[in-house]
Amino acid sequence: MKRIATPSLTSRLLVAARSGASPATAALRSRSAISVRSQSTAALAQHDASHDLNNGRFPPLEPLPPTAESLPSPLPERALTSAKLAALHARLNLSPKIPLQTLARTLVDASADENPQFNNANLAFVGQTLINYHIAEWLLCKYPRLPQGILFSAMKAYAGPKPLLQTARSWGVDTAAVPGGEVDPGLLQFDALKPGISITNFGYKRTELAYLEKFKWRRGMASRVVLDDDFGDVVRSDPKVAADLERAMEEQDRDKTPDEEEAEVMANEKEQDQDVSYDRYGNPDTRASAERAHAYFVRAVVGAIYAHCGRESAKAFVKGHIMSRTLDIAKLFEFKYPTRELAALCARENFEPPVARLISETGRQSRTPVFVVGIYSGSDKLGEGAAASLDHARFKAAMNALKAWYLYSPGENPRVPSDMLEDGAKPWTPAYIDMGEVISR
Repeated sequence: MKRIATPSLTSRLLVAARSGASPATAALRSRSAISVRSQSTAALAQHDASHDLNNGRFPPLEPLPPTAESLPSPLPERALTSAKLAALHARLNLSPKIPLQTLARTLVDASADENPQFNNANLAFVGQTLINYHIAEWLLCKYPRLPQGILFSAMKAYAGPKPLLQTARSWGVDTAAVPGGEVDPGLLQFDALKPGISITNFGYKRTELAYLEKFKWRRGMASRVVLDDDFGDVVRSDPKVAADLERAMEEQDRDKTPDEEEAEVMANEKEQDQDVSYDRYGNPDTRASAERAHAYFVRAVVGAIYAHCGRESAKAFVKGHIMSRTLDIAKLFEFKYPTRELAALCARENFEPPVARLISETGRQSRTPVFVVGIYSGSDKLGEGAAASLDHARFKAAMNALKAWYLYSPGENPRVPSDMLEDGAKPWTPAYIDMGEVISR
């Protein structure tokens, strides 16, 4: 049996132990010191070996300029070496005319860099104008009888902050935790705690804006068309408070029962659970900042395409990425008095007064009866509805008749005024223009 020599370190530790310590305690201390020393030495050797191996497999990162960390956004020349930015350029199938420096500028929000020469505020303003114009002309030509309130809601469903947030997320755009000069140019950079620079919207700031928020005054449709922005929302200088005010304005005229309020709360909670953005951006203020930054990025991309590639490329991009989203416009309608509105519509169009007739029924004396009621104008059936009561079925039939009138469309792909700007365009045929809705909401 071989004798194991005690290391000198162990001998020193045993000698240095205080006189009151037990032999077991001294042995335990010596054993822990040996293990720590040997593990640290082995780890250091392994780290050196792996470091040399990784240098051979992966090249070292590009050194940053000395002043990069003090800048609010990355330098433009760093866009040429960003893999994320090149992947985004290829993923969106952008033209080679659009340089990577411009695409990197679209990812810098005004809250991260206040310098308008380096953020996306100017490009976002151009892109917002183009997006809203193409969506408005397409909706007006495809649904010429659409009420103005439903038109505002449809435009916001296509080009509002939330749908543009989902569009940006579908492009695979990641966000930087904190903006700065050392951040990868391929990441979306914004400050969730700063409002940034608000895009100049078309509209006027109401003088009674404070009273609208305090006393919940009603805004008529005519004033929304003349004074407010493209979505019928009030023009405010603070973008974070605008969403809360608009939600209050939309609900001020609605008389909700407790059951409806509880159902709406449950629907909102379910929507928050399904929406990925609610999981990533904490409180409502940071979610509003994230929505605004993503929306500005999508608008800035459209503005960059228009600046480098022209009008037709920007229109094709809007049509392929924004207008291609599926939207059921019939679900945007909300009628308070459908029978009265249908009677006013028939009187305006010189139709015979509408009459409700029972078409069929089943289980009148049971727990689950079903009544099918039709609305007729003379011998023409305008709408049909089925429900568990006669009154409910009559209301549903009137609502279906109104939806059938307002959702009239001349075709799936109607010609729009911007088609006349193309080379070799056919002569313009005037689009159908309706008289408008019957009862203003």
